[in-house]
Amino acid sequence: MLQQTPKEHRTLGADLRALRRARGLTLAAVAARLGRSVGWLSQVERDLSEPSISDLRQVAEVLGVPMSLLFGHASAPSDEQGYVVRSGARRPMGSGEEGLIEELLSPDLTDDFEVIHSTFRPRSKMQRPAKRPTQEVGYIVSGRLDLTIGTHRFTLGPGDSFRFRGEAYAWANPYDTPCVAIWVIAPPVY
Repeated sequence: MLQQTPKEHRTLGADLRALRRARGLTLAAVAARLGRSVGWLSQVERDLSEPSISDLRQVAEVLGVPMSLLFGHASAPSDEQGYVVRSGARRPMGSGEEGLIEELLSPDLTDDFEVIHSTFRPRSKMQRPAKRPTQEVGYIVSGRLDLTIGTHRFTLGPGDSFRFRGEAYAWANPYDTPCVAIWVIAPPVY
């Protein structure tokens, strides 16, 4: 008899299930988009079946996350999994195309929120405003960042924090130094 994965040892399957649920998608909806059976997807989410790289690429596309986010589960010693993320073992997220480099600080995506370490490169800018059904809180660790939330514009510096809830937002770092921020996002979107 197979045993459930203990809560403190989260896995790829648990992250996939959390991402699917955060997007309000059913097993059937995701399976249909993948051209796979509900049973196959259920087994992947319960870590009873291991998806191929091609499968992971498709799943990442359907869930709207970078494929790199789906890796990195085995990098922590077993007694640290689900509890600790070492600085050299953070999972990278996103492509970095706009000058934003993000890493997951949360051990996994199975909580009601995620914590992200964001580095905005000098002279970088979000190409188009975004809007997502989340609540987000951020804290500027270093550097400066111009942030637009709805119609409000702010310039933030070290020690400043911000929040937005389902509103359109955009960022820019027109300055000569990187900006580092910590973001808490609920529900997880990566």
